[in-house]
Amino acid sequence: MLPGVFIGREREAQVLEELHGSEKPELFVLFGRRRVGKTELLQRFCHGRRAVYFLAAQVRERDNLRAFRDALAEGLGDDVAASVEFRDWSGALAYAAERAKGQRLVVVLDEFPYLCESSKGLTSQIQRFWDTRGKSSKLMLVLCGSQVSFMEKEVLAERSPLFGRRTGQRRLEPLEPRDALRFFPRWPVEQGVLGYAILGGMPAYLRRFDDGRSLRENVEREVLRPEGYLFEEVQFLLRSELASPATYNSILAAVARGAQRVGEVALDVGVDSTTANKYLHVLRELRLVEREVPITDPDPLRSRRGRYRIRDRFVAFHFRHIQPNASLVHAGRGAKVFEEFIEPDLPRLLDEARADLVLAHLRREAAGLLEDEVVEAGRFGGRYVRAVGRTAGDRAVAALTPGAGAGAEARAANELAEVASAFSLPMVQLRYRLTSDHDAPLAVEVASIARPG
Repeated sequence: MLPGVFIGREREAQVLEELHGSEKPELFVLFGRRRVGKTELLQRFCHGRRAVYFLAAQVRERDNLRAFRDALAEGLGDDVAASVEFRDWSGALAYAAERAKGQRLVVVLDEFPYLCESSKGLTSQIQRFWDTRGKSSKLMLVLCGSQVSFMEKEVLAERSPLFGRRTGQRRLEPLEPRDALRFFPRWPVEQGVLGYAILGGMPAYLRRFDDGRSLRENVEREVLRPEGYLFEEVQFLLRSELASPATYNSILAAVARGAQRVGEVALDVGVDSTTANKYLHVLRELRLVEREVPITDPDPLRSRRGRYRIRDRFVAFHFRHIQPNASLVHAGRGAKVFEEFIEPDLPRLLDEARADLVLAHLRREAAGLLEDEVVEAGRFGGRYVRAVGRTAGDRAVAALTPGAGAGAEARAANELAEVASAFSLPMVQLRYRLTSDHDAPLAVEVASIARPG
């Protein structure tokens, strides 16, 4: 096994295991944002197997073919392969298929979009190869890429030559909040939740924070100095996905400042609503932004109640705290940025992250507690009721976090009454609180079952 702890990809690893064990030809497509953990997942999967892992580079086709030949020779322990010169990718893959006739062979082409840049018509070459050689072999071919829009349009879409050939696909998503907390076992749970509140669920970001240091030390080291790993990360991300990121930067900044409707975003950025909507649509496809419609809305597709929010926590943090203060960071005043802008915002960040934990639990784990599947769940904008859901048994679920101070219970009761009125269903209350237990950071109890009056 490769060194180091591998967190939160058990399900994806199991899918790869099942494909490997099928003994049938497999053409699997794995894609997702940079830093989400695709390469490590595939390298760990290949480790100890009869496998060839190849990471493409932005070089000419001949150089990538030679590098692939070397990877073949090393992965197979094949001295003959080391002397072969492949004229094109059809020949290279045919050689691999020949070696996979009698025994399973995994071939991973990582950063597949780079190969397509230097090898025009590569998807058509792979189509012909698969139809003539690949599908009669024991090859498990994995195409992997970080340019999400490219992988969706040029590899998975109906217009792609590879359409209908793949035997499986997976978009690798950021880790769930609870998995993100596992990166910080030495911190108190609340501190770990704050770490997630800033970094979100990207494994490469989470690994940069050292839980042997304080949260502030990590933020100043990795985010609030020009040399920091995460200081320019969001700009790298946008440039890798978008040809002209300037307007997208402005759109994301507007949403981070609190613009929630298309018209508000358009006004803040200085474009018309049609243009703002077009840019927001692209950001939604990249899953950097989402439009949330209350699940109580009778017609969500046409709803006027939808609100935009930045879906990725670190992207939101970047546009709220890093980009507006970039000049101070470049001037070496990261400590001032933390003290004056970030530290006062930590209670809000903690509250938002706690709401993420609650919603994730409601969607994925609450069914066992309720003995009823949760078929819909979404955020609720209350101070105490943070998420709501509906079960297969036609019950409403209200997920609450604790309130304190005079009048807290009365305000929570008013929010519960609003939920009950919106659903007109029997209602279950789930009350959540953070614990000090890293293995069970959320405590939850079924508080009551109420029927609408």
